[in-house]
Amino acid sequence: MRHRNRAAAGIGAAFTLLVGCSLLAGGAGGDLNGEWRLQAGANQGQAVPIVPAAAITLKIHGTQVGGRAACNSYGGKLQVNGSAVTIIELTQTEMACVDENVMASEAAYLAALAAVDRAERNGNSLVLRGPEVELRFALVPPVPDAALIGPLWVLESLIDGDAVSSTAGQQATLQLLPDGKLTATTGCRSVTGSYTVSGTHVDVTLDPFDAIGCALDVGDQDALVLAVLGGGFEVAIAGDSMTLTAGQQGLGYRASTES
Repeated sequence: MRHRNRAAAGIGAAFTLLVGCSLLAGGAGGDLNGEWRLQAGANQGQAVPIVPAAAITLKIHGTQVGGRAACNSYGGKLQVNGSAVTIIELTQTEMACVDENVMASEAAYLAALAAVDRAERNGNSLVLRGPEVELRFALVPPVPDAALIGPLWVLESLIDGDAVSSTAGQQATLQLLPDGKLTATTGCRSVTGSYTVSGTHVDVTLDPFDAIGCALDVGDQDALVLAVLGGGFEVAIAGDSMTLTAGQQGLGYRASTES
């Protein structure tokens, strides 16, 4: 089931990290930049449970902040006012994960994050603290940018205007082959075609496919995937993540680790 972005319930409109000026020497969140993975946490004497297969991450890049809270993705904007760093416009997706342990981990993390009021970085370690709150992170080594052509890309998110949704149906994939051929699945059907690349733009010609739509639960996703791929798109790759955009619509993929 797909769910749209919303203001993150229980987090509040913003939270503030009080940090020393030395941490901000590089600009807004300068020395805090990077992707961080939660190692341990506690809130009001209760441990934040960590599920190894559902990592909790915090990404800081300039004025942008976000990550994955075990199940859902979250994001916001970073502002600096003297020694105060504030995250505003905080939103999260609304995907409900089946594993109750994952949902409990997410809820505990977001509740702790809302109470944070200071940060300390020591090399590759970052600690966020607040009243009876402590979140300990380790820096995640940067992932080299994956190649557009060759890897099997797995669909993770759907973009329609300002809304970001999770995927539905069977796993949807995309692969651009070295011979100029393209194969893709939408969650309910497979399509093939050919492509050409010019800079960051990819033109695609899809082979004829059945015009009959898919079942209701994946029909919107199927239509969006076909619209973005079939009309040609702009591509941006960062590490193992790839975003395709066509006007106000887009698709978010991650490179598969399977051979």
